[in-house]
Amino acid sequence: MGLQKVDRANLISSFEKVTDFLDKGNAVDLIYLDFSKVFDTVPHGELLVKLGKMGINMKIERWIRNWLKGRLQRVILKGELSGWREVTSGVPQGLVLGSILFNLFITDLGTKSRNVLIKFTDDTKLGGIANLEKDRDIIQEDLDDLVNWSNSNRMKCNSEKCKVMHLGINNKNFSYKLGMHQLEVTEEEKDLGVLVDHRMTMSRQCDMAVKKANAVLGCIGRGISSRDKEVLVPLYKALVRPHLEYCVQFWSPMFKKDEFKLEQVQRRATRMIPGMENLSYERRLKELGLFSLTKRRLRGDMIALYKYIRGINTGEGEEFFELSTNVDTKTNGYKLAIGKFRLEIRQRFLTIIRGVKFWNSLPREAVGAKDLSGFKIKLDKFMEEMV
Repeated sequence: MGLQKVDRANLISSFEKVTDFLDKGNAVDLIYLDFSKVFDTVPHGELLVKLGKMGINMKIERWIRNWLKGRLQRVILKGELSGWREVTSGVPQGLVLGSILFNLFITDLGTKSRNVLIKFTDDTKLGGIANLEKDRDIIQEDLDDLVNWSNSNRMKCNSEKCKVMHLGINNKNFSYKLGMHQLEVTEEEKDLGVLVDHRMTMSRQCDMAVKKANAVLGCIGRGISSRDKEVLVPLYKALVRPHLEYCVQFWSPMFKKDEFKLEQVQRRATRMIPGMENLSYERRLKELGLFSLTKRRLRGDMIALYKYIRGINTGEGEEFFELSTNVDTKTNGYKLAIGKFRLEIRQRFLTIIRGVKFWNSLPREAVGAKDLSGFKIKLDKFMEEMV
């Protein structure tokens, strides 16, 4: 599984419960934790002990042990070298193995937690219902347990970067302490590359994505002399569009104004090509072999739904929909029915919720495809007339 897929899965799993709580009228407090210099401070001794208790294959465990042990380092200061010292802590940064080892090290973090705890390397979140004082006390007890774990495992939380976000209209804004430090309140926080705000409308994330994409597009415009479509279109696809679509399965724009902001970047990019300036946006897309961003998001939702129904993706979302028993000729044979939700953020949060209406309009031959590649071909054929 790629790291971006892991990021997306962690984001979805963390906020699925949060949006569920909010949809049921609860106040929610979400605490963002930050470990200080995590990749440098993981103690090798404790890590190897934990790996041994996990029942990892003996050869793999021995390989990791040999890889960690016997590593030396020294520093240079004003031209003077220190002596060599053995490295007794830390895992390599920038490597997949480093993240894997850290995730294994924190496996026992928060095992007694009574609230939602999401762990992914140094990005850890603790959240739960906060309607009453007793709810607040439970969250605080879980937070104290995390602090105790950090102390016993020789890890430190960066108290200045640990913050609490209050969600829900009737939130009483309870205060929390990390040890002796009272947590600051934040109205927005970057979560695995996605900017989440206390309203959870994702408008701020849309603004950030547009700003980054426009900056890169500006660099291309200033730095690339050629305006040929054979040059600009591949550059746009590789360097600009990823900013507009990173983890978009999680933060798909809720409002039309945000959809328009995202689409404006692609409109600008297509106008940079000679001969395209006076054509309509729809015509430019057709001439360049591109789809609107709205269509690309919808296509992604349909592929995700197909995977859920076919059992390719499991563990997420099955509780939100069920196959309809009505399989007459007016349906595609895989018609979906979902429950009712109060809040727009809940209705728009998951692919499997926001995409159901379009899924039910797909032809029987598309949703009945035997494999994913066949489904994509038939889906594209059905959607080819859409912009």
